[in-house]
Amino acid sequence: MSADGPTGRERLAARQAELVATLVSGASVPDGFDRRLVGVARVALLNKRAGDVARHWPMLVTSLGAGWRPTFHAWAAARPTNGSLRDGWDLGRELAADGRLAPAAAEELAVREASWRYDGASAPARRRVPALGRAGGALVLQVAGRVRLLRPGRRG
Repeated sequence: MSADGPTGRERLAARQAELVATLVSGASVPDGFDRRLVGVARVALLNKRAGDVARHWPMLVTSLGAGWRPTFHAWAAARPTNGSLRDGWDLGRELAADGRLAPAAAEELAVREASWRYDGASAPARRRVPALGRAGGALVLQVAGRVRLLRPGRRG
């Protein structure tokens, strides 16, 4: 910044930061930008993000069916991404807490929880110690990096 105020580069950088905040975390559209076009770009980015999450969380997506994109868009619209693995994990945990996670998606989440440590803030890390989890009627056991999903009434 010069003594006379921000330079052209600083003003451009500030405008770019405003636009990025609008596109990825729901900030208001900066003055001078076409609201409709920014909205179209925002939806396109949410769709791309939803597709990326779907690759990591197939049972979550399948369990929501036609409601996947609307559910994801509503959840992600005001949240910047932490990466597709973490986005799906956070959404799955929220749906589970609200009692809206289907059994297959709950199992997918339980297997992930048994295999990895994730506190919701820092990057996930592989578990080194045994872990036990529960998903509906199933028990998830992780020992030495191997995960077993044990369902009542089934053998092996």
